[in-house]
Amino acid sequence: MKEEEIIEQLLEKDEEFRALYLEHRKLDDMVKALEQKGPISLDEELEIKKLKKKKLSLKDEMEQKIRKVKQSL
Repeated sequence: MKEEEIIEQLLEKDEEFRALYLEHRKLDDMVKALEQKGPISLDEELEIKKLKKKKLSLKDEMEQKIRKVKQSL
């Protein structure tokens, strides 16, 4: 099973994974919006870094779930 298929399966069947995925996407959109805004203030730079750290944490959690599925195959 390919990783994309595993992700699709988790999105359909795992509520926690779906929440992580949606939050990750939301944070990604927020980062992009801030970065495309133009000149970035120091506060915005710090906010971007904070959002990226949270995003990475969510991605790590999703990767753990994906690995569990791969190991069970």
